[in-house]
Amino acid sequence: MATCEVYNFTKEKVGELELKDHIFMAPIKHHLFYEVVKWQLAKRRQGSASTKGRSAVRGGGRKPWRQKGTGRARAGTIRSPLWRGGGVVFGPQPRDYSYPLPKKVRRAALRSALSLRYQEGKLLLLEDLLLPEIKTKAFIKVMEDLGVKNALIVTDGENLNLERSARNVPWVKVLRWEGLNVFDILKYEHLIILKPALEKIEERLEG
Repeated sequence: MATCEVYNFTKEKVGELELKDHIFMAPIKHHLFYEVVKWQLAKRRQGSASTKGRSAVRGGGRKPWRQKGTGRARAGTIRSPLWRGGGVVFGPQPRDYSYPLPKKVRRAALRSALSLRYQEGKLLLLEDLLLPEIKTKAFIKVMEDLGVKNALIVTDGENLNLERSARNVPWVKVLRWEGLNVFDILKYEHLIILKPALEKIEERLEG
């Protein structure tokens, strides 16, 4: 069975924990990473780009000039797509880019991503990470003591001092366990999980 050492925030070893093999020793499936990351990014797209067709543009109700006899090309409206200020032909309209992806695929990809970080030796288990106050400088000092830069930190619940201390640090993201996802695990080089969050993650991925 896979095991992982548990540290405090000064990187002193305080224990050892057994990890579930089917979650942290799962086969690495790179094709699932591609499928799930593509799905996540599609869900995040706003899809709010919008243009007006000739029927939606203001004005143009009157025929600009008579049909014949002027020597100019015939025209029915000043809001024709051929005219400046006219409508747009086949322009983008608001749409939803999301699409369904089976839950089994998403879970398998998450197990695979956790296994990747564990097998690379870039998974760090912390007993806890409670900061006495909201202070970015103190948070950076903790990260330096851990010897980690560019990391995703997974907490077991609300941890306002940690979340607010880290929010201005561009190379770190603090995420609650229920929001753990493949994209963020792959985006950051190291994965730091607080011990109380580990049990919840394993319980979530049991199925």
